Amino acid sequence: MKIKVDRGRCTGIGMCESISPDYFEVGDDGVLVLLRDQPDESHRAEVEEAIRACPALALSIVED
Repeated sequence: MKIKVDRGRCTGIGMCESISPDYFEVGDDGVLVLLRDQPDESHRAEVEEAIRACPALALSIVED
């Protein structure tokens, strides 16, 4: 699985970072940085929760 970010939709609110800080970080400039784009299966539930929390619907998971 791989995390996908729709940069046109992302508003940099940071809900994803607050839920899953090992994978998401919003910089001081408001731009989302993926710290890791391929989460371990053991972190899948956490990453999925962060994706669901995105108010801009800018995040998704793509299965390999």
